[in-house]
Amino acid sequence: MEILFLIIMKVIFPVFLLIVVGAFLHRKYTFDMGTLSKLNNFLLMPAVCFANIYESKISGSTLLYVMSFLLLQALFLICVSISISKIYKFEYGLSATFKNSVVLVNSGNFGLPVSQLVFQHNPLGLSVQIVVLIFQNLLTYTYGLFNCVSVDKKGFQAIKVLLKNPVFYAFLLGIFLQTTSIKIPEFIWTPIENTSHAFLAIALITLGAQSAFIKIHKLSTPLVLSLLGRLVLGPCIAFVTISVLGLEGTIAQALFIASSFPTSRNSSLFALEYGNHPEYAAQAVLLTTLCSVITVTTVVYIYQT
Repeated sequence: MEILFLIIMKVIFPVFLLIVVGAFLHRKYTFDMGTLSKLNNFLLMPAVCFANIYESKISGSTLLYVMSFLLLQALFLICVSISISKIYKFEYGLSATFKNSVVLVNSGNFGLPVSQLVFQHNPLGLSVQIVVLIFQNLLTYTYGLFNCVSVDKKGFQAIKVLLKNPVFYAFLLGIFLQTTSIKIPEFIWTPIENTSHAFLAIALITLGAQSAFIKIHKLSTPLVLSLLGRLVLGPCIAFVTISVLGLEGTIAQALFIASSFPTSRNSSLFALEYGNHPEYAAQAVLLTTLCSVITVTTVVYIYQT
């Protein structure tokens, strides 16, 4: 019960408070959603992606174990989500958003606080979550972005659109500077850091604005499948993958907990930017975040016992 209360007060409540603020302000003043989308995708996302990668530090052996797990899990989730979308005959735009809702995980503003709470006396657990965050950045701005772009653009055209997105280059630049240990001058780093700090608030306010006029009269089939895929199937696949790889101890525990996190808010931002059922995408983010109170608490309890 104590873990549940702490997760609600330290993670869930701050997240939903900003979402509610965004919904209220949009209903009162009517934001320009196109401007918010461009601000998130072409300034704030590149800044937070670059900053996270540039500042990350983890040992090579731990990185190898964690990356092996993450690659296998992502591959399983991608294959399963593609199969489900074909079985239910989702059209291209809905299929892209559904697949992102299952595969892309909120490892940043949700995952990091939870990991800080659970592994407050174990630095390795938090380091694993940093790797998960970096991997999710890569997956989000490659697979997730290409997934959305390819709805209207096929083949080489989709790749051209992907290569025009600044997040892709922010990621590559972050990797280059981090691996070469090149120091960024403070007068350049300070505005980058300040911009990255703004991402959380603006992204959640944007999600709130997207959700301001949403009316959920009943749970649609795609929404139910997103909930089950992200919050139930994700941890189940993680458990099997951990067993197959023979992972143990803190690494296994941290990865199992990370698998229970809700849908990434970036999936909602991509859906808004490229017009792939943004209302459904916002519903998936909101409901998986709300329901993750149960799943994350359950997984954390299993880990502690």
